[in-house]
Amino acid sequence: MKVRELGITIGQLPTGEKNCITDIEGVSVGHVTLDYPLNDSGDAACTGVTAILPHQGNLFREKVTAASYVLNGFGKTTGLVQLDELGVIESPIMLTNTFGVPNVSQGTLQYLLEQNEEIGISTGTVNIVVGECNDSHLNSIRHFPVTPEHAIEAIQQAKTHIAEEGAVGAGKGMVCFGYKGGIGSSSRLVENRTGKKYTVGCLVLSNFGKASEFLTDRYKITAANGESTISPTDGSIIIVMATDIPLSSRQLKRVIKRCGIGLGRTGSNFSHGSGDIVVGFTTARTVQHQFVGELESRQQIREDHDIMNTLFMAAAEATEEAILNSLSQAKTTTGRNNHQVQKYNFVE
Repeated sequence: MKVRELGITIGQLPTGEKNCITDIEGVSVGHVTLDYPLNDSGDAACTGVTAILPHQGNLFREKVTAASYVLNGFGKTTGLVQLDELGVIESPIMLTNTFGVPNVSQGTLQYLLEQNEEIGISTGTVNIVVGECNDSHLNSIRHFPVTPEHAIEAIQQAKTHIAEEGAVGAGKGMVCFGYKGGIGSSSRLVENRTGKKYTVGCLVLSNFGKASEFLTDRYKITAANGESTISPTDGSIIIVMATDIPLSSRQLKRVIKRCGIGLGRTGSNFSHGSGDIVVGFTTARTVQHQFVGELESRQQIREDHDIMNTLFMAAAEATEEAILNSLSQAKTTTGRNNHQVQKYNFVE
């Protein structure tokens, strides 16, 4: 159950119909979940891949405006340098475990090359964006259970309906505040002075924090199963924020910085060993790969319009709620060497 169904309301702004990143029209999410023993020595695949597609068209030929922001850089992501330099995303945004990044990059590349015969021949290369968290407490990460084919399958499985959350896809082996974490999502509606509504959506891969850091008093909750003693040495969170409001890449970076506020509200201190990274995009317009002409025009929100402050609020609220949903939607999970991570059972 999402936390709203448990009586926990985060923030002031209304949610979208699905309360999910897929409330932004055209955005889709796909998962491939791996959960099986690898041998008789206790090794297990407890991991997966998650794909977020900004729209249903050809992402290389129709790019979307994007930005990234690093809260703490203890991470092994790919593609962020070019993303920030050019301000666009031209591939699905892929999430997986730390050692799965090379294979997920390979699979995503294969998928895009099959879609676009011109890549590397009559035009340039393609920039693949992959984020990761370390799931080695539950997953036998050294065995590389994630393959390129799993990445392709996650992309092909992507749907625009409510995304599955909890211990699924890349979130299968993740631990958050000592309990079972993983995939969580939420959304917010933002209305301008004339009544036009925009949407901000967030999807997280949560894998951070000790139980003692979780600010349960803020939500008037306790864990029905007591305080966890699990304290992974490394943790991370990847936050993906989407919107349909017209923003420049620079403006988008300003908005996604506020995702860190939502993360901090749950109790995170952006710890030394945590890769806390935000990737954001807007679907308000597409950037054509092939363009004839010297000039292009675009619309964007004025910097001093009061809707910007509401956008900042929406980014913080959606991130905070997405993190809580990653906990509430997860299931108790057993992985390598019979390591078990309990679901956080919210009680008032």
